[in-house]
Amino acid sequence: MRTARAAPLVTAGLLVAVVGCAGSPEAPPADDPSSSSSASSPPTDSTGRTGASSSAAAGGFDQALHDELVGMLERDQLESTGQPAADTFAQREARLAEIFAEHGWPGFDLVGRDGGDAAWAVAQHADLDPAFQARALELLRDAVAAGQASPGNLAYLQDRVAVSEGRPQAYGTQIRCGDDGPVPATPIEDRDGVEQRRSEAGLDPLADYLVEMGELCAQDGAG
Repeated sequence: MRTARAAPLVTAGLLVAVVGCAGSPEAPPADDPSSSSSASSPPTDSTGRTGASSSAAAGGFDQALHDELVGMLERDQLESTGQPAADTFAQREARLAEIFAEHGWPGFDLVGRDGGDAAWAVAQHADLDPAFQARALELLRDAVAAGQASPGNLAYLQDRVAVSEGRPQAYGTQIRCGDDGPVPATPIEDRDGVEQRRSEAGLDPLADYLVEMGELCAQDGAG
């Protein structure tokens, strides 16, 4: 059984489109200032780290942290596809651990939806540090309960941790490319209830997802 080249598991459009398929079911409004970088972002170093912003000190949206997280995701994607990046997976994970220690999960109010998606993607790829990934899952679960993170992202990370531990997955998000197409990396628990769980998380039906993953597996096999 083969896997996609870019990652041990096929997840949401490989790694170059990982956020697009696993974000929250609703996109932020076009005029939401927390949903994208501003034109006057503060200076950053080579890894995108910035100083604290005045809005963060006031307990509101932190543009600097948002931009740092989005930059971390961009470099994560570069490294995942074999391109040079200014830092490494381990360094990004260490920085995300610092962010967790300071803020808990960086939620919508703090970094916007795309900032939260970026934090999720870095945690999702921390497969070599199961303890860190489990901690990220715990924080993300609390953030979703508070309405500050994406239920879809939680579904992906919950399945990722389960598969890493050799346990059945709840949502069927973690897929391997088998000889006859995509198959769940581990069995799906309570298969009869998976569609309801996916719907509640804002995910497409499993059959549609498997079609999408089948196309990615075919691309990988042809590459």
